[in-house]
Amino acid sequence: MNSPILGPVVALTSWSLIMWLWMYATRLPAIGRAKITLDPRVPPKTLMEQLPAETRWKADNYNHLMEQPTLFYALALTLALAGAGSGPNLMFAWGYVALRVIHSIFQSTVNIIPVRFALHVLGTLCLFGLAAGAAMRVFAL
Repeated sequence: MNSPILGPVVALTSWSLIMWLWMYATRLPAIGRAKITLDPRVPPKTLMEQLPAETRWKADNYNHLMEQPTLFYALALTLALAGAGSGPNLMFAWGYVALRVIHSIFQSTVNIIPVRFALHVLGTLCLFGLAAGAAMRVFAL
């Protein structure tokens, strides 16, 4: 099976891996500059709070990419298996991926929360579209 909606799935997964690389490419040097001793007895959050905000933003975004996108993956794979991975569903999927990439870049660089929130809401609306498409197909509505 090769459904068009698998393209956005691979794209968002790949973007998440790029964010992982960016996170560690900035975090590891920052840990060294801050002379932070990694101690398993100290909560990780306490250690990371010693890093500059601009460094933490990448990790925050990577964590966000492990949260809500799980709904995207579930919906996109459901649509692919149901043979409904094209048309409006595909447009919602690519819209979601594009908005997540923009959200990532924005959060990781300038991080203005109201703009970030607006991008998040727009992406969530794409998820609502995907959920509606999946419900119509799975429940034959």
